[in-house]
This record gives sequence, structure tokens and C-alpha cells, in this order.
Amino acid sequence: MNPIPPEQSLIEYPSQFPIKVMGAQVEGFVEAMVMVAKSFDPGFDAATVEQRPSKGGNYLGLTLTVTATSREQLDELYRTLTTHPMVKVVL
Repeated sequence: MNPIPPEQSLIEYPSQFPIKVMGAQVEGFVEAMVMVAKSFDPGFDAATVEQRPSKGGNYLGLTLTVTATSREQLDELYRTLTTHPMVKVVL
């Protein structure tokens, strides 16, 4: 994959970047997603996680706002989240 030159990127780095993650509302889901976020952004603050349960209460939507430092970092974070066994959808 060819890297995108900075002048062609729509994101200016570093920046605060929200990522939406959905998974089953089970014990440990929020903590697991916080651990993933911290592995890519050591300064990530778990207190900033926004939570929204589904109408039926079976699923939980999270917004994780990380400090994005590069396109490569974001790509790898998305790959890690989408392959996590507790995650259903990443936006």
C-alpha cells in the first residue's frame, strides 16, 4: 500500500479522532476497547468514552476519541478493532 502524501490527507495530524465501536453489551467490553485505544494512544483517557446502549439493551455503542498521529496508526487501530472478537462494527 502506498502511503498518502500529507498534502493529500483530509486529516491534519496530530488531531482528536472519534471512532465508533459497537459490540454486545457484555461485561468487559468497555475495558477491552479502552485497552486497545491505549495501545495506540498512551494518553487516551477512559473517562472520555461515550456509551450508548441499543434500544433492546443487547448492544453497546462506544465513541473512542483518540489522538491520531498518522494514517498508518489509524489504519492499524481500525484493523485491530475490526478483528477483535467482542466487536461487531467499527465506524
